[in-house]
Amino acid sequence: MSGEGVFEIAIEAGAEVVDVNGHVNNVAYVQWMQDVAIAHSDASGCTAATRAAGAMWVVRAHRVEYLRPALPGETIRACTWVEDFRRARSLRRYEFIRGADATVLARGATDWVFVDAGSGRPRAIPADIRALFTLVGAPPAH
Repeated sequence: MSGEGVFEIAIEAGAEVVDVNGHVNNVAYVQWMQDVAIAHSDASGCTAATRAAGAMWVVRAHRVEYLRPALPGETIRACTWVEDFRRARSLRRYEFIRGADATVLARGATDWVFVDAGSGRPRAIPADIRALFTLVGAPPAH
């Protein structure tokens, strides 16, 4: 998957995420969603800008659609992009793609809330933080 606004990391499906069925446990995808989102935030400067603003991001909800199993030892391309910004919320989407054959294994979304670090209350996302991301409205072609 490529395209402006899309961020990608490679993940190796290690033995620690394999379940009794011999494939990657569904719970691993939720962890990978967080991992690739944080890596994207770090790379864009959002993590530093959020801290400087005295805020943090918290997850309101995760949604995952599991399409095909991932097997131990496979390399998985974890892709993410920001779809929108609302007042204090942002929708981030994900695709997990098997590196060997480009099969989409799972898709997901996370609704993130921008929160004041002191009060824990939602607050408006500053324009300088919004400007760090190119919004991607539909899944990019891979």
